[in-house]
Amino acid sequence: MTDTHKLVSDLSEQVSRLVRDELRLAKLELTEKGKRAGLGAGLFGAAGMAAFFGGAALVAAVILLLALVLPGWAAAAVVAAVLFIVSALLGLFGKNEVKRATPPVPEETIASVKADIGMVKERARR
Repeated sequence: MTDTHKLVSDLSEQVSRLVRDELRLAKLELTEKGKRAGLGAGLFGAAGMAAFFGGAALVAAVILLLALVLPGWAAAAVVAAVLFIVSALLGLFGKNEVKRATPPVPEETIASVKADIGMVKERARR
């Protein structure tokens, strides 16, 4: 086998290995982003549930207030306020998680492939 054939064979093997490694990296990166999107969606759901219970507690507070002000309405109003604060915090955390997971593109893999292509082009010029 001549040196040229050996070099072409080695290049082909290295490119194949590089492509496999880049595909593996892309899969790992997309899996991580998918997990973040799922967590963010779950936190949004929890925020909605907390807001629902906050609204229910506020309704109970208004009912108790209208039933000739008893000490129970104040407790219900405090619970509603706490639930709304929890809802706001869960919503913010959920938004941040979804934001970190988008866009669902393997950015690190793309950058790595571009660097690999640049290096191959540079070596091909020599």
